[in-house]
Amino acid sequence: MPQFFIDRPVFAWVVALFILLAGALAIPQLPVAQYPNVAPPQVEIYAVYPGASAATMDESVVSLIEQELNGADNLLYFESQSSLGSATITATFAPGTNPDLAQVDVQNRLKVVESRLPRPVTQQGLQVEKVSTGFLLLATLTSEDGKLDETALSDILARNVMDEIRRLKGVGKAQLYGSERAMRIWIDPRKLIGFNLTPNDVAAAVAAQNIQVAPGSIGDLPGRSTQEITANVVVKGQLSTPEEFAAIVLRANPDGSSVTIGDVARVEIGAQEYQYGTRLNGKPATAFSVQLAPGANAMETATLVRAKMHDLARYFPAGVKYDIPYDTSPFVKVSIEQVINTLFEAMLLVFAVMFLFLQNLRYTLIPTLVVPVALMGTFAVMLAMGFSVNVLTLFGMVLAIGILVDDAIVVVENVERIMAEEGLPPKAATRKAMGQISGAIVGITLVLVAVFLPMAFMPGSVGVIYQQFALSMAVSILFSAFLALSLTPALCATLLKPVAKGEQHERKGFFGWFNRRFEGMSNGYQRWVMQALRRSGRYLLVYAVLLAVLGYGFSQLPTAFLPTEDQGYTITDIQLPPGASRMRTEQVAAQIEAHNAEEPGVGNTTLILGFSFSGSGQNAALAFTTLKDWSERGGDDSAQSIADRATLAFTQLKDAVAFSVLPPPIDGLGESTGFEFRLQDRGGMGHAALMAARDELLANAGKSKVLANVREASLAESPQIQLEIDRRQANALGVSFADIGTVLDVAVGSSYVNDFPNQGRMQRVVVQAEGDQRSQVEDLLRIHVRNDSGKMVPLGAFVQARWVSGPVQLTRYNGYPAVSISGEPAAGYSSGEAMAEIERLVAQLPAGSGLEWTGLSLQERLSGSQAPMLMALSLLVVFLCLAALYESWSIPTAVLLVVPLGVLGAVLAVTLRGMPNDVFFKVGLITLIGLSAKNAILIIEFAKSLVDQGVDAVDAAVQAARLRLRPIVMTSLAFILGVVPLAIASGASSASQQAIGTGVIGGMLSATLAVVFVPVFFVVVMRLAGRRQARDSDIPSVASER
Repeated sequence: MPQFFIDRPVFAWVVALFILLAGALAIPQLPVAQYPNVAPPQVEIYAVYPGASAATMDESVVSLIEQELNGADNLLYFESQSSLGSATITATFAPGTNPDLAQVDVQNRLKVVESRLPRPVTQQGLQVEKVSTGFLLLATLTSEDGKLDETALSDILARNVMDEIRRLKGVGKAQLYGSERAMRIWIDPRKLIGFNLTPNDVAAAVAAQNIQVAPGSIGDLPGRSTQEITANVVVKGQLSTPEEFAAIVLRANPDGSSVTIGDVARVEIGAQEYQYGTRLNGKPATAFSVQLAPGANAMETATLVRAKMHDLARYFPAGVKYDIPYDTSPFVKVSIEQVINTLFEAMLLVFAVMFLFLQNLRYTLIPTLVVPVALMGTFAVMLAMGFSVNVLTLFGMVLAIGILVDDAIVVVENVERIMAEEGLPPKAATRKAMGQISGAIVGITLVLVAVFLPMAFMPGSVGVIYQQFALSMAVSILFSAFLALSLTPALCATLLKPVAKGEQHERKGFFGWFNRRFEGMSNGYQRWVMQALRRSGRYLLVYAVLLAVLGYGFSQLPTAFLPTEDQGYTITDIQLPPGASRMRTEQVAAQIEAHNAEEPGVGNTTLILGFSFSGSGQNAALAFTTLKDWSERGGDDSAQSIADRATLAFTQLKDAVAFSVLPPPIDGLGESTGFEFRLQDRGGMGHAALMAARDELLANAGKSKVLANVREASLAESPQIQLEIDRRQANALGVSFADIGTVLDVAVGSSYVNDFPNQGRMQRVVVQAEGDQRSQVEDLLRIHVRNDSGKMVPLGAFVQARWVSGPVQLTRYNGYPAVSISGEPAAGYSSGEAMAEIERLVAQLPAGSGLEWTGLSLQERLSGSQAPMLMALSLLVVFLCLAALYESWSIPTAVLLVVPLGVLGAVLAVTLRGMPNDVFFKVGLITLIGLSAKNAILIIEFAKSLVDQGVDAVDAAVQAARLRLRPIVMTSLAFILGVVPLAIASGASSASQQAIGTGVIGGMLSATLAVVFVPVFFVVVMRLAGRRQARDSDIPSVASER
């Protein structure tokens, strides 16, 4: 193939231009994301049962649904959380599962169980949505002039915004942290008693008199043949104003008087529910959050939401302003920009290295032209395979920069050497050079591509990460090899100028000094190689010692999944004591806002009252702290530093426990950094025993030096009023249990009766007792219910009330009762070490206690188990490719023996920088397998050709080592400097860049220094294989010849 393109350079240019054109067309169409679809798809079921306790939700709703979910296709795990009046069940499916089909499967299974659910649950409706666990953004609405309260602002969002947002592409879930308006009928139980009425009578009257009527029309067909007109009959059945609802008749008396709702209740248009509250930098607001649909593009979706809010803002009332104080998409944008800048910096550094060694702009230009062509071709293939431009694919390209020029450098360097040594013209020199090195180029390409091949077949979320690197690097390397055999020789034959024989080393000035120094280094390297061959036994012993050091160093590396990034915001989870009211929560919120206001690195604080990742309730809150731009913050104002200072300051809170944490590195894999697991009741121990096991675990974790901030990620048990109903006494008094339950639902809970039209929107009618009539235990016992003889009986006649402590939230994980626990590794420890410590502590708990990792921790466990198999497969594939290429079992052995020396450098580098063995480090190790083998191939392939010509193995090894030293150093230095921008990166996504850059730089340095071992391996393997006999006595003759 090279000879064809040498003779047809225009053809080579046309092929390269077609590749450039394909890439240019592909780039605008490629989606942009921080990460690919790494997180497993999730389907969330949300059920509402007003007034139901967590235990009631768990027993009557969740357990039934979970039984039906078992057996769903590709179901990975499922989890439920039951709290007062609502329950959420999240089904997580295996990566690669079609989320639409998963949602349909879940909905079909719900249809089977729907008839067994309580009527209020089916009346409210079951919501089934595809979601991601993390928030994409949080938008707020405020009234600048203070004329509109939170309910009015929430109603604006419900009417004009929420449905518009939910229809946008990429939106999985949009949740309103407020409530739209509703017709609230606040009954007074004392007045009801005076009129011999019950709360049930009010609800029944609303249901009977607030109905839609469709009476039809007069004169409609079929009718009389003489009918001349038709007219619609209109009846106002549904009521629409508080006055109309207040006029609903509860009882008509014989004297013509009547009792209306207005006589026993206060009617107003209020809020549908009073669960949440929002504050923006200390000021009242209302808010909604947006979660991505599985597989959606964060940047595209955020852009659509912002554009839609800008468009809808013109319809808002005067004085109403929207803001988006919390948005995760800027981090994605800045991360991509940072890596692209790194890409260009790597290209400039590689260009500088090539110019240093080739010392000619023409020589340097040829490999430089290969890089953009190979990268553009990679973009075209990415589009064809459905990949996105993300941090991982761009990391792969940055790593590939130094590799892409390798083949072209080898070609140009060999052509230059032949022209200088033999005085051949460029075309003839190119023909000869390609005849010598085409096999090496093919071999190197096969090795480098083969080493990434197993990564493409790894399962799970970790496999998705590996696949990004595998595709971007393998495809770019293939393009590089193709161009090295087509465009590069064509350019060498046409662009290079003839060189006089011997001119190569006659430069003056800096380049002359550099060449002399490099020549001296080459002579020293040759002597070193000859010494190593004389004392091959000693060097093999040194090699064995280095292997032992590698094994020890690798075993001591802490493990992790992905590095923690400064994403520009922190999350603060706030919990007050059980039973704490909204007022107390607001007081704590004000203290947190005051702390953030004093932090120089903080931009905005958005606080949601009544909601947290631990659960919903009056004693819970969640703060999203958005930080200033990375360029405006110094080292002391990193996200981790700000979060640590906040957590330390919040320990002084007298009435709350608050932790500030960073979000997970990948959206959808948990809710924060650190570790996350479920402590399960596997043995049917019961709730009390599970809580005891929880307390023991948290106590032991608090004493461990490996763990920090270990906490229950759910709301603690709270005081509850247990109503003991004497059913015999109730029956004797003629009161049915169904009536007791209904009257409590209406009076104490909130009973959704039906709907009413309000400004073009159907909204709910809700009946509930006035707040001051349900604030004490005695209020409950004074509520009356009608018996079967029509008389009024107070609940206190057959009900006793007592205070108990009970759960406000119940969790199940894969069907087992569980406790959600999360935490962080202590300073100086990795997440892997923290997880091992947790497993040790759980093993000490009573029998029946179980542990299951979830979220990010689950993926870390999976990635650790896959790594040994991945390394072994990569080595095996490389070995088999080399064996097939050289028709030898011994040559691949000599090549692969150098790989551990490259890995040793990577281990030492990350150890010195205090970095863990994470996914990025593993990707670097796989890359080092190929790069270490590449250096060995450059020497061994040439040495083997000399041996095949009859040259002694020792002489062949020495000649090959000296001849290939310059291209090895040049390509290795080009790769190392190309990766330096990753290792020293700062700002957004810097932790990931440093994680991958540090290991490969250290590994490539040690692999380059270890080239002295390559001739030793070659000679030893050749001796063992019986191909050639190389005696120690031959070595002095080699030295004397030189």
